[in-house]
Amino acid sequence: MINTQKKLIILICHYNNLDGLKASILSVDESINVDILIVDDGSIEKPNLASLKREYKGGDIFLEILPKNMGVGMATNHGLRVILKMNYEFTGRLDCGDTNHSNKYSKQISYLKEHPDVKLVGTFVNMVDTSGKILFVLKHPTTYDSIIKKIHLNSTFVNSSVIYYVDILNEVGLFPEKYHRNGEDFAFFFNVIKKYKVANMPEVLLDYVVDPNSLSSTRRVEQVKARISILKSHFYFGFYPIYGLARNYILLLAPRDFTTFIKKIINKN
Repeated sequence: MINTQKKLIILICHYNNLDGLKASILSVDESINVDILIVDDGSIEKPNLASLKREYKGGDIFLEILPKNMGVGMATNHGLRVILKMNYEFTGRLDCGDTNHSNKYSKQISYLKEHPDVKLVGTFVNMVDTSGKILFVLKHPTTYDSIIKKIHLNSTFVNSSVIYYVDILNEVGLFPEKYHRNGEDFAFFFNVIKKYKVANMPEVLLDYVVDPNSLSSTRRVEQVKARISILKSHFYFGFYPIYGLARNYILLLAPRDFTTFIKKIINKN
């Protein structure tokens, strides 16, 4: 019997950031075909699908347009529902403005094939400013045993760095819509690690833009509050859950510039 399953499709949720969308798409430089699904979340200026298809040579591009702004969590779930009907083996999300290093997805797929017990994998990440200057390298824990502990402190993945098997969605569900504007990825990763082994590759394969105008900056307090809510829902009496909750309550009072400075010190090596 001929296997007609397609390999990989990447989901990009777009909202009024055409330059970032183009930069992200054109950063996909792979030895394998990588298809892309764009979900426009009620933008004023819509992506030009024909133009993007002419410039991107690495696979096909599909476009879904939402009638109004629903929030990144809802846009993500709309895209995942579409992807579940499209017969792909792997998927992941790439945020507008974030850019891949060459063969990022090929390396991750090879890792997953070599570690069949692992169903989701992220990578180390360059945290860069809006001019492209590297602020620091974010090195999340790499092993499952470490991830399941340290996720009680903060997300142990950068969303744009992650790919996973599409079929795990049938077991863990989509991104929790309770957190459709803040924390949806953190809640999703918590749900995944309860069912499957996960990992981070100890290699920098993504540049993540730390933008003072981004959602994670302008809605930082709301994000920390959502994170606290998620941590409470997965709480048990232990060192990491207790420390994680205390740490995040303190973060409510700390400005984004201060926390970025602390991360630079922690990750300087």
